[in-house]
Amino acid sequence: HVQLVESGGVLLQAGDSLRLSCAASGRTFCLYVMGWFLQAPGLVREFVAAITWSGGNTNYADSLKGRFTISRDNAKNTGYLQMNSLEPEDTAVYYCALNRNYISPDATRYPYWGQGTQVTVSS
Repeated sequence: HVQLVESGGVLLQAGDSLRLSCAASGRTFCLYVMGWFLQAPGLVREFVAAITWSGGNTNYADSLKGRFTISRDNAKNTGYLQMNSLEPEDTAVYYCALNRNYISPDATRYPYWGQGTQVTVSS
């Protein structure tokens, strides 16, 4: 069983950059596909990005491509989401998640989730 803890969420201004981290417990983090999702108030959870266990393949939501970058450091059991040129519309709780199979934008494919970290972008 893997446990995930996200960190890095803060209040910032439009145009700022931020890097979120996702720390995983256990020694099997390197075997999992990692995904990031966001959930804005009153809305469903949305796919942000995902990365294969090796980091060799990534996938992004079309609307975020070019501003957000997903990465991972398996030696540190940690994944990251670099967010640039943040907009008020990016305000949400951001979650990291793991699955043992393949990159997918479908949240139901990910059995392991962190508790989320709040990112608030003011205009």
